[in-house]
Amino acid sequence: MSEHARTAVETGRDPEIAETATVGEPHRGGGVTRLGDDATVRAGTVIYENVTAGDRFTTGHQAVVLADCSFGDDVLVGTRATVDGDVTVGSRVSLQTGAYLPPDTTVRDDVFVGPHAVVTNDPYPVREGSEIDGITVESGASIGANATLLPGLTVGEDAFVAAGALVAEDVPPETVAVGVPARHEPLPERLRGGNDLP
Repeated sequence: MSEHARTAVETGRDPEIAETATVGEPHRGGGVTRLGDDATVRAGTVIYENVTAGDRFTTGHQAVVLADCSFGDDVLVGTRATVDGDVTVGSRVSLQTGAYLPPDTTVRDDVFVGPHAVVTNDPYPVREGSEIDGITVESGASIGANATLLPGLTVGEDAFVAAGALVAEDVPPETVAVGVPARHEPLPERLRGGNDLP
């Protein structure tokens, strides 16, 4: 961990922070980064200041967490995943390799976000008058690999977004969203019961 970062970091018991990781990277607003017990921050990861994470927070290699994010317990931010500031993540959440969460995103407990899934928050990117409109992923939902979720929607409790789906409207609880654009189908019985994340 770099020397300049040590001044803005508090950790719980037994952290494992790689020498090439940066925790507490300075940002415009200031603030302390707090990691709970048994944190593991792998090589190349950058965690900005004013981030709070519960116990057993883990990153893959080269993950990025920008300022003003909060995480519950038992959260994985996978290799090269980006949590882009002002994001709230619950407990027992797995953000797999290359996943992207933009500002104003809320992810509840027991959620799985697959490799390279992308959440968006700007309905008209870089156009005048466009306002950020984040999404909410409710407890127990699963987002498949390479899925794209457009701004302002809610993925309901225990819903399932299929790999590669383009989701442009709310996904009701216990529903599958599949296709481009995504259509809704009943959740098969074998997929009911929520996620079994560590």
